[in-house]
Amino acid sequence: MSGRIAARFAALKAEGRGGLVTFLTAGDPDPGTSLALLRGLSEAGADLIELGMPFSDPMADGPAIQAASLRALAAGATLPATLAQVRRWRADDDATPMILMGYYNPIYSYGVARFIKDALAAGVDGVIIVDLPPEEDGELCLPALEAGLNFIRLATPTTDDARLPAVLRHTAGFVYYVAIRGITGAAAADDQEIAAAVARLKRHTDLPVAVGFGLRTPEQVGAVGKIADAAVVGSALVQLIADNLDGDGRAKDGLVPAVLGQVRSLRSSLGTAEG
Repeated sequence: MSGRIAARFAALKAEGRGGLVTFLTAGDPDPGTSLALLRGLSEAGADLIELGMPFSDPMADGPAIQAASLRALAAGATLPATLAQVRRWRADDDATPMILMGYYNPIYSYGVARFIKDALAAGVDGVIIVDLPPEEDGELCLPALEAGLNFIRLATPTTDDARLPAVLRHTAGFVYYVAIRGITGAAAADDQEIAAAVARLKRHTDLPVAVGFGLRTPEQVGAVGKIADAAVVGSALVQLIADNLDGDGRAKDGLVPAVLGQVRSLRSSLGTAEG
């Protein structure tokens, strides 16, 4: 499937470096701060952006992203508000791929056909829905692909060779390899384990492979960037938001610079087009 995601990974390949995928939760800690963060990510070095759709029961997420969802919901976040935020951001950035990540319940409630139509109109390039297995492809995956919306699948350390073909059959855009067993924000995986897993995935698919869960430091991102097509950082950035809230849960003046500064630091570990 063509589009921004394919174009970005082709550009990264031409540059000879791994990409940086950043995750933030839409509306966290408030709509204005969230939009300011989103607008600064690309300039700070994010090659692709994952935006979490706030949900009250994010079962695959660790404490940091769970807390971010609750903050966003308390500040009025909804799926329509998330799509509106993407629309406002996309007006100033027509190049950076945008992936919505989350759970099926809000989309089901919104209406699948309506969601696909509105997401594409807003400028969304792909979705990652963590609780829709291949057996449920008819729910969202196949209608999304037919409409031109990439459906990005997760592969995990427990996805064996017998299961992989089903996982990859209708995957588009890239494959997201979950480097650890468990929830987001947990301990980092071993580089050798990641390298073996990425090599195995590459034997089954020509799609780019992005690696996430457990990546926090520039050193970890740099190491993964040499192994995979991209490294994904989420919990560390979301925790930085939490660390820059005042006692009433409001954003301190330094929140946006702190988060974008960390994105620059992460990006610096991935090298440049020259080296």
